[in-house]
Amino acid sequence: MIKINQLRLPVGHSEQELTYKIAKILKIKPDAFTFEITRRSLDARKKPDLLYVYTVQVKVDNEAAVCKKAHSPSVSIGKEMCYRPEITGTQKLLYRPVIVGAGPAGLFAALQLAKAGYRPIVAERGKPVEERRADVMHFWETGVLNPASNVAFGEGGAGAFSDGKLNTGVKDTDGRSRFVLETFVRHGASPEILCDSKPHIGTDVLAQVIRNMRTELTGLGCEFLFETKIKEPVIENGTLRAVLTDSGQEIRTEVLILAPGHSARDTFLSLQKHKVSMTAKNFAVGFRVEHPQKMINDAMYGDWKGKKLPPSPYKVTSNFPNGRGVYSFCMCPGGYVVNASSGMQKTCVNGMSYSRRDGSNANSAIIVSVTPEDFGNTDALCGMRYQEKLEKECYRLGNGRIPQQLFGDYRQNVISSDYGAFQSATKGECVFANLRGLMSQQMEQSFLLGMEHFSRIIPGFDRADAILSGMETRTSSPVRIVRDENGESTIKGIYPCGEGAGYAGGIMSAAIDGLKTASAVMKRYCPL
Repeated sequence: MIKINQLRLPVGHSEQELTYKIAKILKIKPDAFTFEITRRSLDARKKPDLLYVYTVQVKVDNEAAVCKKAHSPSVSIGKEMCYRPEITGTQKLLYRPVIVGAGPAGLFAALQLAKAGYRPIVAERGKPVEERRADVMHFWETGVLNPASNVAFGEGGAGAFSDGKLNTGVKDTDGRSRFVLETFVRHGASPEILCDSKPHIGTDVLAQVIRNMRTELTGLGCEFLFETKIKEPVIENGTLRAVLTDSGQEIRTEVLILAPGHSARDTFLSLQKHKVSMTAKNFAVGFRVEHPQKMINDAMYGDWKGKKLPPSPYKVTSNFPNGRGVYSFCMCPGGYVVNASSGMQKTCVNGMSYSRRDGSNANSAIIVSVTPEDFGNTDALCGMRYQEKLEKECYRLGNGRIPQQLFGDYRQNVISSDYGAFQSATKGECVFANLRGLMSQQMEQSFLLGMEHFSRIIPGFDRADAILSGMETRTSSPVRIVRDENGESTIKGIYPCGEGAGYAGGIMSAAIDGLKTASAVMKRYCPL
């Protein structure tokens, strides 16, 4: 397999032009090879002259000779990565492994174990994704929350009601990233996610993908226990013996893969009671900020007159002398701000896009970093209590609705009375409120400086009628459940996993961590 990097062509080119470009680089005839695009990104640095930048894999006879003849730094012999986990464990299991949580970490851990014959049980406090979807829609329409079935809890995890973004910073040399993407495609996602540099599925398509994964898992011997919350582990002499459900059922097991998601606060409390080692970790909080999508497109694409391009994403970041990082998070082109609350009398927000990303607004969380020192650093759960404090205040400000404020009014410390040149795109009712005072004075100053700085990158970013929604508090877990080099916690048999355990930050990284955790189990135990 020959790999070609940094292959550039103008946006709007034909497939034939790409073929001829490859042939020219390799100095061979266009009919002498086949190729696959493995990565595609958009280079808009010289807008409006836009280029696609490709990485391709080429199949051709006499690869070494062709590679030598091309004599180009962008051409090399590449390896085709194929993820193949090995079963090396010899210890026998008396009972089936239990996985807590049917988010991406739990589902991919279950998929790997089920394929290898371990017949895992997946316990999910929420409902199957189709029933969960109905509960979420009901909440957005009426404000009546189901604490066990909402944007945070249920099959698919918190990512099921987001943009379905699949980019990740995880450096993976074993092919796990590709395996995750191929699994999504096999279950209904667009094949374009295999090559896009910023792949996304969209919440509407992701729900179907998750349902199809469940069908395969069930056929492989995996058992799902929906609306089943694991109340606490049964521990004897520092070793897991069973888990207790909220209905009082005891499920015997020697292996518990703990992938509860970043909002499972009752789980964190239970683990603290049982002296499972945890630490508080850094995260970030801030506001969802909305702009017209056309403004973002104009800033990112320039005066582009050619083929229609997809709604543009953006990423902005800055650091200030006070040590605060301010940056965009979970940017949703053509998306919606959603009420993502999962606890009674607590309000938090998130962003979501459908697969077409055809909403009129762009939104992103503009967030400010916080550390355990900001919220007391008293114990492992001090960050969790800080999140709850902010969410309770947001609930009070909006009386359960999403509290909003225009950026100009936030700067002036006054309540907004109406929207400006564009309306908010939300899922869930909104109300104007004064969002000043939620963050510390230093954090507020950093947020204001960040918005001003980002306007030098994206003109108009700090426009007075940009819409702030409060608050984005669950950017990542405030807790890390300690695990050793074998993936185990301080309690033998408990394997912390995914975003809730503090080892991931999105759909892809959580799925990859699920695969890694399943591998840790397979290194110790043989299949049932």
